[in-house]
Amino acid sequence: MDFDEYRIRGKEMVDYIANYLENIRSRRVYPDVKPGYMLELIPHSAPLNAEPWDDVFGDVEKYIMPGITHWQSPYMHAYFPALNSFPSLLGDMLADAINCLGFTWASSPACTELEILIMNWLGKMIGLTDDFLHINSESTGGGVIQTTSSESTLICLLAGRTEAIRRYRIDNAVDENNLDDSEINSRLVAYCSDQAHSSVEKAGLIGLVKLRYIESDENYSLQVDKLIEAIKLDRQKNLIPFFVCATLGTTAACAFDNLETIGPVCERENLWLHVDAAYAGSSFICPEFRRWLKGVHFAQSFAFNPSKWLMVNFDCTAMWVKNCETLHRTFNVEPLYLRHENSGHGIDYMHWQIPLSKRFRALKLWFVIRCYGIKGLQNHIREGVKRAQKFESLLKTDSRFLIPATRHLGLVVFCLQKGNHLTEILLKRLNTRGNIHCVPAALKDKYVIRFTVTSQYTTDEDIIRDWNEIKEAATIIISEHEQASKTNSVGKHMLAETKLGTFGTSLLLSNTPMSPKVVNGSFAAIFEKEDSVLSPWTQWLSQFHNETKMSPTFQRRTRGDMFRSGKQFSLDSRLNMVNKLFFRINISPLPELHKNPVKEEEIKEE
Repeated sequence: MDFDEYRIRGKEMVDYIANYLENIRSRRVYPDVKPGYMLELIPHSAPLNAEPWDDVFGDVEKYIMPGITHWQSPYMHAYFPALNSFPSLLGDMLADAINCLGFTWASSPACTELEILIMNWLGKMIGLTDDFLHINSESTGGGVIQTTSSESTLICLLAGRTEAIRRYRIDNAVDENNLDDSEINSRLVAYCSDQAHSSVEKAGLIGLVKLRYIESDENYSLQVDKLIEAIKLDRQKNLIPFFVCATLGTTAACAFDNLETIGPVCERENLWLHVDAAYAGSSFICPEFRRWLKGVHFAQSFAFNPSKWLMVNFDCTAMWVKNCETLHRTFNVEPLYLRHENSGHGIDYMHWQIPLSKRFRALKLWFVIRCYGIKGLQNHIREGVKRAQKFESLLKTDSRFLIPATRHLGLVVFCLQKGNHLTEILLKRLNTRGNIHCVPAALKDKYVIRFTVTSQYTTDEDIIRDWNEIKEAATIIISEHEQASKTNSVGKHMLAETKLGTFGTSLLLSNTPMSPKVVNGSFAAIFEKEDSVLSPWTQWLSQFHNETKMSPTFQRRTRGDMFRSGKQFSLDSRLNMVNKLFFRINISPLPELHKNPVKEEEIKEE
């Protein structure tokens, strides 16, 4: 493709993108495909000779779009927003064309300096204190654009780990039996709420530190008295508490930890406080939502995703630290080929992150803020909150539904009054129909459906349309359940409700199982229907059907048992756990069930 053809094809691509976004309502929001669908459509080897662009681009609609979950659709209510906008797309287009690698100031001065300035802009917009900003050459604070909040949490945990080891060495300098770094590391302990994102657990795994989950209260916020108790107990065990991750806007319910109570504890105990505000951080550009930000001055680091709610396309995570020297001590490597004549005078972002190189992400953020202005972005956030309030008010008109957690910002969680199993079936039915897309979460012992207003294209009419879709599906499911009850069928889930082909797939946001599911041909779930081939054993197992244990330790043990089993599990499945027992039923593939009934000795405890 030469310059002339690129000009033509580029304009065609812009038209295609504009048409795609303009007509996105006409597309099924959730794809109707099965794993491996593309392997049957595309050759298994690359072409030897060049193919015409018309053939390449024509295959987008044929092979790609049928497998796309349309995140920009107004009917997309899963996860949190992942928005874009035309200024952002144009910014990324230019950044991709320039394609500079901003690892040092010298590698592309504009890339570094715009990032410094735009992070100061954004920090002021959300109300961060000046010690998080790079105001002058004497400032130790500043912002950096990372890829994701998960990476930001890991970076800050690693920096906190470095500081904790360094502090231990200073405090124990005269100890002749001083520990080496690996021994100190083995005693480090980090803390977060049991509602914190799974990326905190992953950061702990990578950092090789212990992670304590602190029980949340009735509002799903971290309980400070339990944090204090955990720190005290760990110190008594000669462990070293060093890091706390507070969440502003949890994934399951958009709950908020209280920085004004957590912060003083971290300050007194000399712990690194990191604030993960991945979704909710965007809302802090509106003064009325900054009440949750009170106490942020206690934190050493703060991160949120403009790529979620500020119409800046992925990836773009804003992260600030009070003392960039902590990052330098953690990530500083400086071979001769990366040094330059201004080393030490300008910021070299390679010392602020895990990768060496970085993209020119500041460009799209700069374009978006300038094209919308603070007032335009504030209006966008407020409109999203109003749409969520609209959906919440509709839920309250139907007594069949329950809202088990307070609505905050653009997320509403709901369930059916009749219990977890029907709520799960409702979600699967909705995703099967493909007209809207939602995902589940677990709040303590309750299975809920998350409904997030994600798209800037969502209107009140869209919310009403989606509510009617939910009501209609609920009516059918409840009717089916009542009919089944009349025919003495007491099973929670029929086999048809658990097959992937019936309800599609969706990532479960909780690690805790809510119902058994078929995993593959060599495993089967447990059913309580009387005519089931497994019914003799389900009657025996019924004595163990107590409340599922919800502790993070229990969740991790469940996951570990699954991994050790060597079997393949679907993305949204976990085997049912009852009364601390893990039952596995080894049977032949499903078509052979009636030929090879399950024997009692094949049910074993692990």
